[in-house]
Amino acid sequence: MHEPLTRLRRSVLFVPASNEKALKKSAALACDAVIFDLEDAVASEEKAEARERLRAFLSGPGRPQCEVVIRINTLSGEWGTEDLLAARAVKPDAILLPKVDGPRDILDAGAALDETDAPRSLSLWAMMETPRSLLNAGPIAELGRDPAARLACLVAGTNDLVKETGIAPGPGRTNLLPWLMQLVLAARAGNLTVLDGVSNDFRELEAFARECAEARGMGFDGKTLIHPAQIASANAAFAPTKEEVEEAKAIVAEFAKPENRFRGVVSLNGRMVERLHLEMAEGLLAKAKQIKEKGE
Repeated sequence: MHEPLTRLRRSVLFVPASNEKALKKSAALACDAVIFDLEDAVASEEKAEARERLRAFLSGPGRPQCEVVIRINTLSGEWGTEDLLAARAVKPDAILLPKVDGPRDILDAGAALDETDAPRSLSLWAMMETPRSLLNAGPIAELGRDPAARLACLVAGTNDLVKETGIAPGPGRTNLLPWLMQLVLAARAGNLTVLDGVSNDFRELEAFARECAEARGMGFDGKTLIHPAQIASANAAFAPTKEEVEEAKAIVAEFAKPENRFRGVVSLNGRMVERLHLEMAEGLLAKAKQIKEKGE
């Protein structure tokens, strides 16, 4: 199984690289990953300064212990190449590419990293936020099966999709759901992690919790966030429930019985359980173990 599916990415917080106060606070937060943003969250006149501020921060003692991701500007633009080199130098876990339109954007970024002898552990994430990215979701995600391409995660850019298409999301994001499900399907085909887009009103935590629950039901691994207040809800929504853990343990225990070790199907509490359910149960228990090891 591809490594990204084994990492916790329930809560992935965007932090503007231009905000020194937010940078300093990031190390103490309970999110699974932080995306330090050099793109949309930073004004044009602040790009170079934000890049240097982020470089200094991540090279210092206040660096977060969680997964560290840096969103750079587009490589075809004015700031992207310098962003990529600066990001490479501070050794993040991943670099998030904005405005991905097709596989070539991933391959070009990977080639640029290869030229700098970047370690193979440095992965690429893709913002899926343009109409072309959705139309090319399958070919983009297929790169997840090629370790040389470095692709590990797809991120739904719902705000940009709304802007670029002119749709109204509708109650419960009804008009976005087909595209979000398309991203989940593509990610699973490519064995990638997939993250839901941000929720803009961080004060409406009940609505946010519902959106997280809906996203988990759609198959997302986690959600991107814009405020620390959203972390707890995301962590809870994308974690296995107590009931799910108990059911998974029961499935594992049933197949572990000597008489069931080589059976493809067993009966458990009045229902038929297949080995595919065993695989799902083992994955859920592995995730629950990771969360427990984090002290949650």
